[in-house]
Amino acid sequence: MDNQNLSLIERIRDSDVYFSFIKSPTAIISTIILTIIFFCSFFVEFVAPFNPFNPSSLSLMDAFTPPSWSEDGISKFLLGTDGQGRDMLSTILYGSRISLIVGFSAILFSLILGVALGLTAGYFGGKYEMFVMRITDVQLTVPSILMALLVDGIARGLISKESHDEMAIYVLIFAIGISEWPQFARVSRAATLVEKNKDYISASTIIGVSNIKIMFKHILPNILRPILVIGTIGLALAIIAESTLSFLGVGVPPTTPSLGTLIRIGNDFLFSGEWWITFFPAIFLVILAFSINLLGDWMRDTLNPKLN
Repeated sequence: MDNQNLSLIERIRDSDVYFSFIKSPTAIISTIILTIIFFCSFFVEFVAPFNPFNPSSLSLMDAFTPPSWSEDGISKFLLGTDGQGRDMLSTILYGSRISLIVGFSAILFSLILGVALGLTAGYFGGKYEMFVMRITDVQLTVPSILMALLVDGIARGLISKESHDEMAIYVLIFAIGISEWPQFARVSRAATLVEKNKDYISASTIIGVSNIKIMFKHILPNILRPILVIGTIGLALAIIAESTLSFLGVGVPPTTPSLGTLIRIGNDFLFSGEWWITFFPAIFLVILAFSINLLGDWMRDTLNPKLN
């Protein structure tokens, strides 16, 4: 077992991806930043100095406390507090977990749906391919945010307000995911059209391998590289979409705020002097999305330079 692990480590060190990674300061810095953010967000109970959603730990006397380095700041509130006396650093970490969960879930949903449709359309062709690609073309003409707003509006019309608040995160994941799948469908279809004409696919067909097995065991592993690149960049777009929808008031409820909700709440106090309530969540969102985009650009250049 140790020899196998050692061999795997050696193969990783000898790979072009590892060499490109260690030669790219941008990729290294982005990975470090994202690792810190992911760790702090998903282990926030152990990292955050306070639990901002525990009413017993809040005091209205601490409301609107400026950052600790300000004249009226308090050392225990590094980034200050909001209108309810919640520590901004803790609130941002808790909110980022919601944004990351929604972003990951939405992009995974759109990836599965888009790849399944694009893979089958490219493999079977004919009227089915034409039907799938026309739907893709039509949806690409509609901005993702408008599509997500449409889905959320339909959901609000079909279910009660109480049920919607309980299912808000799931509705948001579906709304963002259903608006992002066309790009995965187009890329997977184009890659499938290339792969299905190769000799190993013809050989598999001749010996009687089923279409399902050919698609998902032979073709799919060979088209994953461009899909993973788009998925990484799409994660940043999904997080931004979630923040945009939450900022517009159609995202997660205020009881479980995300980064977008925090920015929206802080925006009400921006012109009254409490700038930190909206500034720090916004900066955190920019750093998160920018780091994911930089890592996605590196993956594109390394894994699939033909996308440039």
